[in-house]
Amino acid sequence: MKALFLSYNQALTDRVNDIFNDQGIRGFTRWALTEGRGSVDGEPHYGTHAWPSMNASILAIVEDAQVDPLLEALRAMDDDTKMQGSRAFVWNIEGGY
Repeated sequence: MKALFLSYNQALTDRVNDIFNDQGIRGFTRWALTEGRGSVDGEPHYGTHAWPSMNASILAIVEDAQVDPLLEALRAMDDDTKMQGSRAFVWNIEGGY
């Protein structure tokens, strides 16, 4: 099992939902409002007067075989929406019930 953490501009929520549905990823936890800024470029998403955009974030626990197709779909979304910004990270998971 793997954990996938995704942070993205909340304007992309419908696209992210579509990707998760298309990939057969049903279970996840979403934080609807998260703040952040990119590590390389892009505008901050702080929800303030100066930087009004906000991020959303998702944590999904997925099967190992689901990771590469999911990352490929998320990468394609990011390529199409560079100015919106998104970032995904994956790490190993043990246990659970």
